Amino acid sequence: MLDIPLWKRVVIWGVVALGLLLAAPNLFYGKVEGHNDAAALIERGAEPTGEIADALAQWPGALPSGLVNLGLDLRGGAHLLAEVHVEDVYAERMDGLWPEVRDVLRAERATIGTIRRQDSPPDELRVRISEPAQINRAAELVRDLAQPIVTLTGVGSSDIEVTTDGPDLIVRLSDAEKRATDDRTIQQSLEIIRRRVDEVGTREPTIQRQGEDRILIQVPGIGSAAELKALIGTTAKLTFNPVVNRTGDPDADPGPRNIILPSVDEPGEFYVLERTPVVSGEQLTDAQPTFDQNGIPAVNFRFNPSGARLFGDYTAENIGSPFAIVLDNEVISAPVIQSHIPGGSGIITGNFSVEESTQLAVLLRAGALPAEMTFLEERTIGPELGQDSIDAGRIACIVALGAVLLFMALSYGTFGMFANIALLLNVAMIFGILSLIGGTLTLPGIAGIVLTIGMAVDANVLVFERIREELKTARGPARAIEQGYARALSAIIDANITTFIVATILFTLGAGPVRGFAVTLGIGIMTSVFTAIFVTRLLIVTWFERRRPKTIEV
Repeated sequence: MLDIPLWKRVVIWGVVALGLLLAAPNLFYGKVEGHNDAAALIERGAEPTGEIADALAQWPGALPSGLVNLGLDLRGGAHLLAEVHVEDVYAERMDGLWPEVRDVLRAERATIGTIRRQDSPPDELRVRISEPAQINRAAELVRDLAQPIVTLTGVGSSDIEVTTDGPDLIVRLSDAEKRATDDRTIQQSLEIIRRRVDEVGTREPTIQRQGEDRILIQVPGIGSAAELKALIGTTAKLTFNPVVNRTGDPDADPGPRNIILPSVDEPGEFYVLERTPVVSGEQLTDAQPTFDQNGIPAVNFRFNPSGARLFGDYTAENIGSPFAIVLDNEVISAPVIQSHIPGGSGIITGNFSVEESTQLAVLLRAGALPAEMTFLEERTIGPELGQDSIDAGRIACIVALGAVLLFMALSYGTFGMFANIALLLNVAMIFGILSLIGGTLTLPGIAGIVLTIGMAVDANVLVFERIREELKTARGPARAIEQGYARALSAIIDANITTFIVATILFTLGAGPVRGFAVTLGIGIMTSVFTAIFVTRLLIVTWFERRRPKTIEV
């Protein structure tokens, strides 16, 4: 009656062994972490030096090397809350729309007369025509440039609104387009921040949107909040602008559609540049740190085909003229074009250190942030505080585990010891699954494991109590064990499914620490059901087959 097929026994012990094997690297955390870091460096093309080779040899390559990543509260690191200035993108949209408006109005110059762009707020484009009587005709021409908005909330809306004010034509983004633009700006900022953080090899950062225009950034293992700000706080907006002239007066009038920017290498010097760049960093496809012909750190760059064509055409037409390389509104270099530069590649030189050239290359590869960010909150969590959290979590787990083991042993004797073995395997399997999926363990996650330890024996308690009841019917121990498991199964499934649903809701709707708790709780429920229904039963059946007791006490 208690027969379990051989294949099922092999599968059960195979799953347990796999879980223990996956969890094992966490017992040698430092060695495995060094091995993984060395392997990652080699994959990125680093030379296998003696130090890297030694780190690689600390853990056998044939064994699993996945680790449970430690969260910010356990490992230490940096925490930032940034506000994205989404309105900055509106001005860029208006500047980008101006060439199209200009071209469509110029085609009707005979009717509407001459056109001239006027000064206006950043989020609108104002154009004056010399024939005010034709302002409605001009408005119709510009309205034809409108595009439909492809979003669920903007269906049926256009991206621009065109109004008139005397001889002036005013173009603004529609409210629906502003909402869509804000959403795209935040999503693009999230992706670029994630790429920048991933470039430096940090583990399991938390980068997520909060509210309408804020981004939460938590990076375990990084030195300080200032270091993280230096990495992601730079807009890294690169442009190549024509140079109009130089001046020593920052308040000089640059002229219409021009800007005046300071020089990085020459303090006190300023460049007057055309506002519209020839090419921008958005057209870069690669950037790598290098050294120029004088051995000074620099950055190599390469454009995509469209950027390469624009760059090549401009250099061919302006030999002997200077052009400025502008990074975040500062002129880092203003070389004179010596010859045609085909192929779309070049080098950025400046007063860089090796670290600065490497960081600039990282920022350019990741792309420019679409808008400026203001950091509203910043915190550095030291490794010592993280170690205190680990120690507190370890003590909580040991106390909870010890109390449960003692309770089960005293309450159910031999059967309680079987439940205790299954509980220890359960905890190991939780860490094995976390290692397999690359999960991050946080302090709330440890709370989820502690709760799982308490809940894990619930299923065994239900089974053992049912066995006790069945023993009173004098059907014999084998029949009592079989009926105990059969009749307790539905209650076990129902109780754990409802808890698993709660964990799923917490993971779906929660963020940060709440998700960490939900992950460990959900994994713990699955492993608890497996160990209670299969592992504990297999232990009891194996013991019963060897001892063949006439009576049993639970």
